[in-house]
Amino acid sequence: MVNTIAERFDLQGNILEIKPLGNGLINDTLLVKTDGPNDYVLQKINNAIFKDVELLQHNIDCATAHIRRKLAGDPDIDRKVLTFLPCKETGKTYWTDGREYWRMSVFIKGSHTFETVNPEYSCIAGKAFGNFEAMLADIPDTLGETIPDFHNMELRARQLREAVAADAAGRMANPEVKAILDDLLPFEAEMCKAEKMHREGKLPKRICHCDTKVNNMLFDDAGNVLCVIDLDTIMPSFVFSDFGDFLRTAASTVAEDDPAIEKVDFRMDIFEAFTKGYLSSAKAFLTPVEIENLPYAVCLFPYMQAVRFFADYINGDTYYKIKYPEHNLVRTRNQVALFHAAMAKVPAMQAFIKSLV
Repeated sequence: MVNTIAERFDLQGNILEIKPLGNGLINDTLLVKTDGPNDYVLQKINNAIFKDVELLQHNIDCATAHIRRKLAGDPDIDRKVLTFLPCKETGKTYWTDGREYWRMSVFIKGSHTFETVNPEYSCIAGKAFGNFEAMLADIPDTLGETIPDFHNMELRARQLREAVAADAAGRMANPEVKAILDDLLPFEAEMCKAEKMHREGKLPKRICHCDTKVNNMLFDDAGNVLCVIDLDTIMPSFVFSDFGDFLRTAASTVAEDDPAIEKVDFRMDIFEAFTKGYLSSAKAFLTPVEIENLPYAVCLFPYMQAVRFFADYINGDTYYKIKYPEHNLVRTRNQVALFHAAMAKVPAMQAFIKSLV
């Protein structure tokens, strides 16, 4: 069946083999080997998460076309921006039978991904994602939100309050749950300030990647970044999304569900490396307000994730997959601890940023 789907796209050569590629958690990804000049990546798009595939591919098509225009004349252009194939029947960069959605891109030969999170790769990631935003800062097309309100803190705060009021799983009687709520609520107004600043015209929305991880970049054999990948979440957002979300995972000393709360800390070496790389490529287009609030972004994302885990726990674990009954509560404790660790280091973050700009 997948052979038939692959052949619906305008690929060159005959298909020799189709096999799984990578370990993505959202889409099903396959490598299509051919006897032609290129191999290809065939993906089944998860339309349970990305409900508007037409919009998703519109965003990707506009962004990759704009980047391609920026790189015009580069002899290695086809390795520095993803190329999606049109469907033979429709000309669109996806095919659907009304139930499933598929797309195909050219496999970039000699490319590699890395999972390593250290200062060196964090600096490279910062520079790559800052450059990605910079190239899209003047995109003339209108892009939409592939996941509406994905990083909207006001919405997440409202969802937590609704969960507390409903108490669907009867968990508000737990004294620890009440204590966590009392810990989180005093920071709610401060953490929701991005949306407020945007309404006041002080904070712009930009085209962001919104899933900034080290393994969402392709490297060549020499260790140089070729391009940013995993483009499903390209959408209008605050730059805080790309900056804060990377550091939430990369700068934490433990995994987000590690129960050893005493081991949770925020790594300033990762922050400094990522920030140095990011500002080297992004400060040319960032406003003073955006730069000034980067430490806020660092604190926002563990806070937001704590609120999301906590609301899900109170609701009876209806959203996140859990491995044991208190998994979401453990995740909440962890992210609350990371939030406080980051908050304690805001003065140091501010001083470091000031030294760079």
